[in-house]
Amino acid sequence: MVYSNKAPLFVRRDILGGPGRPGANDRINHAIIGVGGMGMGHVGYVLNDPQAKLVAVCDVKQSHLKAALEKAGPECKGYRDFREMIDSEEIDVVHVVTPPHWHAVQNIYALDAGCDVWAEKPMTRTIAEGQLIAEAVARNARVFRLNTWFRLKDNFYGLGTTVAPLKKLVQSGLLGWPLTVRISAHTGFAWKASMWTGKLGLPAEPIPDDIDYDMWLGPAPYKPYTTHRTSQSFRGYWDYDGGGLADMGQHYLDPVQYILDKDDTSPVEIEATAPWPQHPDVVGLWGQVYMKYADGCKIILESCEWGEEETKDKPFIEGPLGKVYRNFRTEPEHLASLVAVLPDPEPQISDFNVSIRTRQKFGLNEKNGNRSNILVHLANCAIRTGRKLHFDPVSMRFINDPAANALAEQPMRLPWSLH
Repeated sequence: MVYSNKAPLFVRRDILGGPGRPGANDRINHAIIGVGGMGMGHVGYVLNDPQAKLVAVCDVKQSHLKAALEKAGPECKGYRDFREMIDSEEIDVVHVVTPPHWHAVQNIYALDAGCDVWAEKPMTRTIAEGQLIAEAVARNARVFRLNTWFRLKDNFYGLGTTVAPLKKLVQSGLLGWPLTVRISAHTGFAWKASMWTGKLGLPAEPIPDDIDYDMWLGPAPYKPYTTHRTSQSFRGYWDYDGGGLADMGQHYLDPVQYILDKDDTSPVEIEATAPWPQHPDVVGLWGQVYMKYADGCKIILESCEWGEEETKDKPFIEGPLGKVYRNFRTEPEHLASLVAVLPDPEPQISDFNVSIRTRQKFGLNEKNGNRSNILVHLANCAIRTGRKLHFDPVSMRFINDPAANALAEQPMRLPWSLH
């Protein structure tokens, strides 16, 4: 249940007599919360999908809302409050394209209202919120899509290959076990690490008439308004996101999780090399994060503080029997030629329309998406605490570490709550 300053209306559309899912020939009604830069991309996607109809958009910033309505056309309605939009319209799919401090509240509100959800990454701002979303998907029998796709299609960032041949090679056992996967500056991972950092000591600014700042903050702690906190650079403040690592981390880490067959577990040891102490409000730079699974597999993240010269010749995947580099170069060389005859990975649904109509899980969903979401937050928790952390993948809690668990499960500004 999401408590707020407006009594929520949680009534499933199929209970009211509306369709539990669209029929084979029905257009799918979409609504979008957050129509700034990324949100306008969602507007364009829906408008270009012949199976879809954009019925409503919502934003707390009037200029964003006006631009989206002009693009969407006269049949689309505009709202300043996502609750009013969801309660008023007949919606099949809600897109949540807001800053991450809003993700859990808005995802769960939409799911409890009987809508399927297309969510932006990172899935949540904290570890605990991800499990609450998964529970909401289950209790409402909804389908959920997280918007990163490299496990499904397209060349993986900086590697010159899709994920499928990497998955085939790993699952064949030809590289041996356990494996180490290194995501380094030369793969492009560092390109937002220094870009999304906050600024200290900014003076408070008058709140523009264009924005409902209290609603923009929502469940986040109150801080005086500055443009830097509320423009795209919001990612540089812990209250709303987790820097470049949270912004891009699921794009890079979800395929690694898939390649290693870790969709149902998480690392048990996490350690970071970063300046410490980290500021409690402003996201800073970091150098390296090391994560180890119970079976010995490792993920090593190296940001811009670990320069390209130190990492460019290191393999992306390394096992006791073989290595894989950029552009699918392998050592020994014959491993690359064997991939064509290896069994293909299990098929995954990569078309969300198929999931909506058949009620089958999308390839990246609330379960495996939450595990890659956890990877991002494990890394940031290690950066923020400045020590090695031990994590229980079953309880999804840090072991004997109240400070780390306080980062994993944080209260919301009243009257917002998930409990």
